[in-house]
Amino acid sequence: MARFFAFGFLALPLLEIALFIVVGRAIGLLPTLALVILSALAGGLVLRRQGLDVVARLRSNVSAGTIPGRAVFDTMLIGLAGLLLFLPGFFSDVLGLGLLLPPLRDWMFSALAGRVRVVETTASYRRYGNPHTGGGEAPLIIDASNDDWRDERK
Repeated sequence: MARFFAFGFLALPLLEIALFIVVGRAIGLLPTLALVILSALAGGLVLRRQGLDVVARLRSNVSAGTIPGRAVFDTMLIGLAGLLLFLPGFFSDVLGLGLLLPPLRDWMFSALAGRVRVVETTASYRRYGNPHTGGGEAPLIIDASNDDWRDERK
């Protein structure tokens, strides 16, 4: 699995450079640069709009008392889309714009949701006394510096 990440990490910049060269030859240097800048600006606007929609859904889920799993998943994908859109390159822009499409996110969520198992866990902790009244016995803590003790074993 690590090999695929390493290969992708090396192949993505090469693919982006190749696409820059192909598009630059087809339409010229200035239109290519303008296209990259415009795609980043348009992606930022779409990201802002969809991000605000997801935040509203997240708030409504939390206020209704339901687990906002879908809203969190959408938020992660929209954040990844924003990162991909702000990276210069045509391949990353296409991936980022694809992640902003709700049907693609729906498909990804349904594909991954079947493989996720929810496990309920509990945590234990110690409470000393009543937290509302502040009473109770606190644990004994002894704080000593190096000068406060000596080793009798010598």
